[in-house]
Amino acid sequence: MDTKHKIMEAALSLFAQKGYANVYVGEIADAVGIKAPSLYKHYKNKRAIFDAIIEELQTRYLAEASALQMNGNDVDADALLFSSVSEEQLVEMGTTLFSYFLHDDYASRFRKMLTIEQFHDEELAALYDKQYVTEPLSYQGMMLAMLTGQGLLKHENTDIMALHFYAPLYLLLTVCDRNPSKEEEALKTLAEHIRQYNRIYSKNANLPTE
Repeated sequence: MDTKHKIMEAALSLFAQKGYANVYVGEIADAVGIKAPSLYKHYKNKRAIFDAIIEELQTRYLAEASALQMNGNDVDADALLFSSVSEEQLVEMGTTLFSYFLHDDYASRFRKMLTIEQFHDEELAALYDKQYVTEPLSYQGMMLAMLTGQGLLKHENTDIMALHFYAPLYLLLTVCDRNPSKEEEALKTLAEHIRQYNRIYSKNANLPTE
C-alpha cells in the first residue's frame, strides 16, 4: 500500500473512532509513521483526505456493483437488468450488496463516522442525508418509475415504493453495526423482505434491489 492510501486508511480509522472534527493532521501523520510535512506532500489538508476517502468509497461500490452485473450510476442500465432477473436472483443480489456495505472496511468505518458527526457538523449531517437517504431513494425511485412504465410493477407512488423497499435495508444495516451477532438473522429477514415486496408490487415477479 502506498503512502497516500496509508494516510487515507489511518484517517478513516481515526475519523470513525473520534469523529472528523476531533482528528488533527498531526494525529493522522503519527498513525502512518510520518511527519506532518510529509503528509502535506500528498494532501493539502484534512478535507482533501476526506474527499479522497469519498472517492475511494465510490470506486469500491462501483466495483462491487459491476461484479453483480449492475452499473450503479446508470438508472436505464440497471432498470434493464432488474426487468429480466428472477426473484431468487434479486434476493441474492440484495443480500450480497447488504453484506458488502456491512463488511467493506471503508463503507463501514465511513458510515460510523458520519453517524457520529451528523449531530455535530451541519455539512456532515447534509452528507449523511445525501449518502444514506436522498440519493438511494432518488435512484431507486427513478428505477421503479421506469419499471412501472414498462408494465412490470403495479402503478403506485414510486417514491413511497422506494421508501418501502429501502428503509428496512438501512434499518437492518444499523442493527448489525451495533450488534454484529444479528447478521444471520438480518440476512434472513432481508431475503423475506425482498420476496414480500415482490409479491406486493410486482406483476411479473421482478423488482429492483438497488
